[in-house]
Amino acid sequence: MTNTISLKTNLNTNLWIEGLQGSGKSTLLQELVTMNPQLKICREGDYSPVELAWCTWMDKEQYEAVLARYEAISEEIKQYTVQEGDRYIVMYTQILTDIPGFHRDLEQYEIYNGRKPFDELKKIVTPRYKTFRDTGYIFECSFLQNLTEDLILFHEKSDEEILAFYRELYDALDKNSFRLVYLYSDDVEENIRIISKERSDTDGTPLWLPMMLEYLKHSPYGMKHGLESFDDLIVHLKHRQALELRIIKEVVGEHAVILPSKKWSKELLLFDTDKV
Repeated sequence: MTNTISLKTNLNTNLWIEGLQGSGKSTLLQELVTMNPQLKICREGDYSPVELAWCTWMDKEQYEAVLARYEAISEEIKQYTVQEGDRYIVMYTQILTDIPGFHRDLEQYEIYNGRKPFDELKKIVTPRYKTFRDTGYIFECSFLQNLTEDLILFHEKSDEEILAFYRELYDALDKNSFRLVYLYSDDVEENIRIISKERSDTDGTPLWLPMMLEYLKHSPYGMKHGLESFDDLIVHLKHRQALELRIIKEVVGEHAVILPSKKWSKELLLFDTDKV
């Protein structure tokens, strides 16, 4: 991987930031937004016109039942709700509450982690990407991470099946405005050790890593292959990165740039604002 890749874009473009956990996506996103504050940001858990990670996908009956079940915070739930046709998208992870089990309860209404059969997942996801034609957005983990994790771990799709899925999804996109920026890690294990330390409590006890290991262990793919250790997680992430790089090479092509994780220079991130 080269250290001299430059990124040149404008507000007629949508930027999609991708890479493994711990690769520095949030840092890169913040740098890009600082350089051009007019960009509309969609982080994980925000409402997004394409991505649904960390948000619910409910019908009216389910939504009204949630409001009744959590009447004490129903107004706050409404504040974090966006209605799309007959569906209710709640950014539930942004709601701070000490009500026991609230977040675990609403998690069941997400579309990932095998909660929807593969065919239904496609029917939900593909039209969102197909109808999105706005520009000036910057998306975090909205094209590769959540979908590839779901397809590998919960739908147990092969690499070739996942590539076929992405060919269909990419065909649905407006390629003229699409630019993917991928942060490549040449030391996945070290990055995961660093992020594990960063996401620990005040006593230094890791919080994020045990959750990731449980996520891997209890997925259908993890249970089938007996995956549960730190080394197993690293093998999985290396596989995922290799697959995502294949998707970039074989599907996205020239509409993607690859930056070295945590080694890029902000001088290389250039915006062409003449066309805005």
